[in-house]
This record gives sequence, C-alpha cells and structure tokens, in this order.
Amino acid sequence: MKSIKFGEAVSILLIMLVILGTAVIKFGLSPQIPVLFVIALIMLWAKLQGASWDDLHKGIQDGIGTAIIPIFIFILIGALIAVWIKAGIIPSIMVIGFKIISARWFVPSTFLVCSLVGVSIGSGFTTISTIGLALFAVGHAMGINPALIAGSIISGAVFGDKMSPLSDSTNLASAIAGSDLFAHIKNMMWSTIPSFIVSFILFWIIGQSGSGMNSSKIVHTTQALMNNFSISWWALLPITLLFICAWRHVPAIPTLFINIIVTVIMIFIQDPHTSLKSLTNLISEGFVAHTNDASVNALLSRGGITSMMGTVSLIIVTLSLGGILMQFNVIQSAMDPLVKHLKTPGSLILTTILSGIGVNLFVGEQYLSVILPGRAFKGAFKDMKLSPLALSRVLEDGGSVINYLIPWGVAGMFVASTLDVPVLHFLPFAFFSLFSPVFSVISGFTGIGLKRAKN
Repeated sequence: MKSIKFGEAVSILLIMLVILGTAVIKFGLSPQIPVLFVIALIMLWAKLQGASWDDLHKGIQDGIGTAIIPIFIFILIGALIAVWIKAGIIPSIMVIGFKIISARWFVPSTFLVCSLVGVSIGSGFTTISTIGLALFAVGHAMGINPALIAGSIISGAVFGDKMSPLSDSTNLASAIAGSDLFAHIKNMMWSTIPSFIVSFILFWIIGQSGSGMNSSKIVHTTQALMNNFSISWWALLPITLLFICAWRHVPAIPTLFINIIVTVIMIFIQDPHTSLKSLTNLISEGFVAHTNDASVNALLSRGGITSMMGTVSLIIVTLSLGGILMQFNVIQSAMDPLVKHLKTPGSLILTTILSGIGVNLFVGEQYLSVILPGRAFKGAFKDMKLSPLALSRVLEDGGSVINYLIPWGVAGMFVASTLDVPVLHFLPFAFFSLFSPVFSVISGFTGIGLKRAKN
C-alpha cells in the first residue's frame, strides 16, 4: 500500500467527523452504527489503495487488544450496580444523603465527594457507577437538574481519576511521556487546581437553585426506599472495601470481584431464601425496582451485565476504527507535519491539546487520545527543551478528560447509559473537563508552571 499524504489523511478524518457528528448529534443515532459505517468506508479506501485483508484484520485485532481489561471491568461494574441496589447499598446512601446533605449545598458537595472518592480508588468509571449513581438518585429526588448533577459527578470523578496514582490513564500518560508518576501528579496541579477551584465556584453558584426542594417528595421517596430495601449502616461495608482495596493497591478487577462477592453474601443474609436463579438473573439482567413510587422505580431499575453491552460494543467498534487508522498511519500522517511548524512552547502545547481533542472526536477512545499525541509530539517537546512532565500533563488535559464530552466516546457513552443523561445535556456542566485544557494552554503561553528540561 502506498504511503498516505497529509491532505489525504486530513480529508479522511474530516469526512469521519462529519459522518459521526451528523449521525449522533443531528439525528440522535446510537454511535455504534455510524462508527461501523465509517469503518466500512475506511476499509473500502484501504482496499483501493492496495491494502490486504490481513493488514485490515491486523489493525482491528491490534486496536481491540488494548481494550480487553476495560471491557472486563465494564462487565463487572454492570454486575456490581445490580447487586448494590438489591442489597440496599445505593438506597441506604440515598436515605443517608437525604438526612445529612442540604439541597442548597448538594451540587458542590457532590463534586467534592466524587473528587475524594476518585482520588482514593483511582477509577472515574467506578466512582460514577457507585457513589455517583447514589448521589445522582439523591439529587434527582431533590428536584435538581439531572444534567447539573451529572456534570458535578463527572467533574469530581475525572479530577479524582486524574490525580490518583492508582489511575490507569494517569499511569499511561506518565509512561508515554517518560516522566516519574508522582512528579507527574504534582506537576498536573498547575492546571488541575485552577480548574478544580473554578468548577467548585460554578457548582456553588448554580447549585443555589436547589434550595427550593420539594420536601414532601423527599419524605415520600425515603419512605418508599425504607419499605422496599434493607436500609442500614452495614450497607457502607462494600464502600469501605473499595477504599481498603485501593489503599492496598489491589487492581480494579479483583477489587470488583471482592465487592460483588461480599455484596452477594449480604443479599443472602438479608434473604436466605434467595434462589441461585434469581441471583444470576439479577447479575445478568440488572435490578428492577417495584415500589409504589414511579420515580424510585425509574432511578433504581438498572445495572446488570447486559446494561454494559452497549458500552462494550462501542469500545470494540471504536478501537477497531482506531486500530485501522493506526495501521495505515492516517492519524500520524495528519499530525506529523504539524510538528515542523511549531516554534514556541505555547503553540506546541496548544497543538498537542487540540490533537488529543481531535483523536477523541475521530476515534472516541481515551487511551488512544493519550498514546497518539504522546508519540507524535514527544520529540518536539524534547527539541524545545521541555521536560517530559510538560508533555504528560498536556496529554491528560487534552486527552483522557475530554472523552467524557464526546457523544460517541467510550467514557461519554458509559456515563450516559449509567446515569441516563445524554452527553450533550451534561456537557455544559462538566466544568472540570472543559477548563482543564484551557488552563493547560494558558500555562503554555505564559510559562507559568511549565517545566523545562534539565541541562
């Protein structure tokens, strides 16, 4: 196959973006089908260029190969949500939340709680699907805008994931840039702390509208929860286990397995007559609430392995697309010529940020949004005498945090399916993800917090 030129690569990427954006945003289609259509077009183009089927298959296999662990984690998260609801863990958090959290301070409090949990366990997805889901249900019952609640949950979870040494994306950015992990986390504070402060202030201001909550609805919801679920402080045991496993540096998969097993034991203690068939159906199909409150039923009827299949299928097709694009150097051919025209640190950082955002838009996968710009611009950072810490921070600010804002992105799709709020609805309120690249670019042009290479 002949080598691809810059203009051809850019044209391919722009056509992809138009197809995906039009299908998902304008027509509201599920992203899997437009992505498959784009894959078909790319395969047709590659064959016309002389590519073999083996090359195409290799691209798909290499792309999907990076997603085996995330796919397995998503399956376990689906199971965890179902058993957490059945065992009364999420309902207990809701009842406790009604008693101790004021609606006036709910939105900024949610942001802070999810930030702390995210830092502790190092997983944005787990934070959103556990504590985040419970807080979402509390805020929804208080009558607060669901998109605003989702934005505060996502912002806190992304902050925590970004600043935790246990985070996959943080370790990936550090490894790609060749920087020390803890030095990388410390250096990220130059863009992360301003983003955190601005986000908190905005959540505090906008969240004031929640002061006029419907007290009778809260009482009715609380009564429905207490009548249909086991509400107790023992429900906090699985949450405690999450923190213990994180403290002991237990990886995500065994942590989730341990939590699921402990929660299943709690289910059997609550109801010794629980059948094996009903338990397997719960884990597979999810929990279905049957209370006298329709809003509670809507909030707590979720989870199960099947609920994650939409996200899993999106991971497979987006990484297949990314693998094909990498196999034929499409994205690399579009980025490489940019390096030659970058003369200042500010322009280099801005271009790297935009490249990370671009990969998120074109492929919809957060790991590739770190890997591809990292490989493309690593030499330029070195030539401009910038520290690897400068590159690793930029990769996070323009890569992994942006994936939550892409309607066909893996993270965006996960949040939308878990919280049942469309990406375009919560996007304006995901302040931390929106401001992180802004402060990173400001740092690049002003030189504030920009690490230079040691001579």
